[in-house]
Amino acid sequence: MAKKGMSPGELVIGNSVWSMGFLGTIGSGFKTLAGGEVEHVTEVVHEGRKAALERMQAWSDLRGAIGISGVTTELVQHGGNMEFLSVGSAVHRQGVMATNLEFTSSSDGQELYCQLDSGFVPKHFAFGNVAYSIGLGGGIVGSFRGLAKGEIKEFSDIFNHTRHLALQRIQADARSHGANCVVGIRTSIIPFNGMQEMVMVGTSARHEAYLSSYDAAPATSDLTCEETWNMAHLGYLPIRLVLGCSIYSIGFVGGVAAAFRSLAKGEINQMTKLVYDARENALQHIAKDAAECGADDVVGIKTYVYALGGGIIEFLAIGTAVKKMPNVGTLTDHLPPQAVMRDKETFINTAETLQGQNLNKASKSGSD
Repeated sequence: MAKKGMSPGELVIGNSVWSMGFLGTIGSGFKTLAGGEVEHVTEVVHEGRKAALERMQAWSDLRGAIGISGVTTELVQHGGNMEFLSVGSAVHRQGVMATNLEFTSSSDGQELYCQLDSGFVPKHFAFGNVAYSIGLGGGIVGSFRGLAKGEIKEFSDIFNHTRHLALQRIQADARSHGANCVVGIRTSIIPFNGMQEMVMVGTSARHEAYLSSYDAAPATSDLTCEETWNMAHLGYLPIRLVLGCSIYSIGFVGGVAAAFRSLAKGEINQMTKLVYDARENALQHIAKDAAECGADDVVGIKTYVYALGGGIIEFLAIGTAVKKMPNVGTLTDHLPPQAVMRDKETFINTAETLQGQNLNKASKSGSD
């Protein structure tokens, strides 16, 4: 940060506690439905996160900071209540006592350096969320248990639509702060109260190389900021976070697996093909998204498989579409060692529950 004329300041915190009673009533009513967004819960969770962020910003203003880095937004359950917590670190400009915040960012010091050096001027911490039911309806799921293998297209359509809602909302958040891109997006799926929330967080920013059309539809990227710097160094900018999911029935596999238990070890060919087909289907969604936005390539592709219960799996693929653009580069030819050094955990609590680990573990991005 010192190389960019900045210095770290105080830890700043904002929180907002909401009653879970309201959410519980809504959530239980959706457990028998076929899945999809629970709009009222999305709105409540969005407002809770927003309130916590606003309080964190108000706290930092009092200390003369120009910005807040490393901002997080967390959801913590306290019995019948739910706390939304935002934490970050104040950033000061050397020799300046600011009266207003210039930016808030999800990026830590190393990431912030990479953003600035590749031409991205941070504007505001951005997030988009969607709360949804994954029960898929007890009776509906039960009816699929005895079916042959294959995609459940109706559910694939629901989940693809739901996943894209979070992306559309982080774009809208960025647009409201005058940004033309959102970089360093991290996606988390958080279980709570019989539902799940998909939340995307990142930093809304401006880069002068984007066309004016990106003011209305900001670019999105889940590349790490170090990866973003590398792409900019080669003349490429991210244009869209692309994702696709496939919902497949594997109910038939239970019987197949049981038949193999008494046999010698070996590959279950039917299961292999099922997962392969699901993967290919999800990647086709990514290819379609990339083609629609005129991308030159898709980088940083990651894949995940989730068991949704009742013999149903979701295969999710996510990456970033990039495009070579004129007048794109980095201010320096090489990143300093400090910009690529990663912090190491010095406190480890092995007594954490699995759910606690899911809530607090940051998602990581890779590259292909």
